[in-house]
Amino acid sequence: MEEMAETVRAWQEAANRQDVAEVLARSAPDITLIGPRGEAKGHETLRAWLERAGLTLTTRRLYARGDSVVAEQRGVWRAQETGEIIGEADVATWFRVADGRVSFLARYDQLADALAAAGLTSADAWTNEA
Repeated sequence: MEEMAETVRAWQEAANRQDVAEVLARSAPDITLIGPRGEAKGHETLRAWLERAGLTLTTRRLYARGDSVVAEQRGVWRAQETGEIIGEADVATWFRVADGRVSFLARYDQLADALAAAGLTSADAWTNEA
């Protein structure tokens, strides 16, 4: 579990820094992305999302089992032009990790929905957090 959790943490830290090269290196080439605008695949879609989202996610807790990790997070969206905060919300992201890379991620508005989709429960909370 520690390796998967570390993969997700490193991916999220790179995304928060908008380090596109590192995020792509830590992502499967055919990564699946599911969010409010629907489903898409691949590095080009991921690159475009990183460049426009203005999103920073702070992970509060991880849940993990098998190839799935769910991150309970606080999201902050900022305007690209000014850096001004334009939105905040509690969200959850379901990640799947394969061969040391993120191969799938889906964002949910509710932790319970993310856990259910990933087949996880509160008993899967990862307690080895730094």
